[in-house]
Amino acid sequence: MAAPHTYSLVATDLDGTLLRGDDTLSDRSRTALARAAAGGAQHLVVTGRPAPRVRPLLEDLGNKGLAVCGQGAQVYDAGADRLLFSVTLDRELAETAIGKIEAEVGQVYAAVDQDGVDGLTLIEPGYLMPHPTLPAVRVERRDDLWCEPISKVLLRHHALSDDELATVARGAVGSLATVTMSGPGTVELQPCGVTKATGLALAAGFLGLSPSGTIAFGDMPNDIPMFEWAAHGVAMANAHPELKSVADEITTSNEDDGIAVVLERLFPAGGSQYAL
Repeated sequence: MAAPHTYSLVATDLDGTLLRGDDTLSDRSRTALARAAAGGAQHLVVTGRPAPRVRPLLEDLGNKGLAVCGQGAQVYDAGADRLLFSVTLDRELAETAIGKIEAEVGQVYAAVDQDGVDGLTLIEPGYLMPHPTLPAVRVERRDDLWCEPISKVLLRHHALSDDELATVARGAVGSLATVTMSGPGTVELQPCGVTKATGLALAAGFLGLSPSGTIAFGDMPNDIPMFEWAAHGVAMANAHPELKSVADEITTSNEDDGIAVVLERLFPAGGSQYAL
C-alpha cells in the first residue's frame, strides 16, 4: 500500500466543478471544504472568472484568502480586496490575434474581461454570454472593448463548436496569445504563457505550499496545466474528454458533489487523511 499522502492545498475550478449548474454551492460541498480546512488543507479557487466575478462567491464562503482568477492572469487577495499579481493582454496583440482567426473562419464575436478588482466584462454586438447570471456591459463597437486594460478576450462563433474554434485559434494565433477552452461557449485568448498552472504556482508560492501537496479538481481543457502541476488531478464525471484523459482520478459530476465525494474520503470526519 502506498504511504499516506497529506494534501495541504485543495485547488478547485468553479464552473462545472465546484459550482452546480445554477451557480450555487451545495451544503455537502461546503461541509467537505470545511472538513478539509479542519484537516489542515487550504482551499484555493482557480478559475477563468475574473476577480470581480469571484468576489461574491468568496464572500459567501467566508474565504479571506487567495484566489487564482482570469485563467491565471490574476492572483486575488480576498481579505485585502486587491490583486497581488496581474498581467494584461496587449490590445494590439489581441486585435491582431482576432484578425488572424477571422481570416480563417469568418466573423467571430468577442468580449473582454477588464483588469482590476472592479473591472467590467464588456461584450460586443452579437456576443452571447455563456453564463447569463454573470453581469456584462454591452458596447456599441468592437473598438469600445479596448477602453481599459484587459486580462483576456472571450470568443464565440455562430457555427463552429468550441473544440473547432479553439483548434483553429491555436493554429492562427501562434505565440501572440494563449488559447484556452474553459466551458461551453467559452474560447479565450490570454497573455502568452499564462495558464491556470502559472497562476496556481504563484499563489502556492505566496502560501508556502508546493505541487507535491496539491490536489486539483477541474472539468475543462484549461485545467490540464493545473493537473500537470499538481500531485493529483481529479476530473469531474461531466469533464471534457481531453481532461479525463490526463486525470489521475474521475469523480462524480458537479451536480452530484464530485469534489465532496473525494474530500470526504481524504478527510474523514474525526479521522486523519489517508492515501488514495
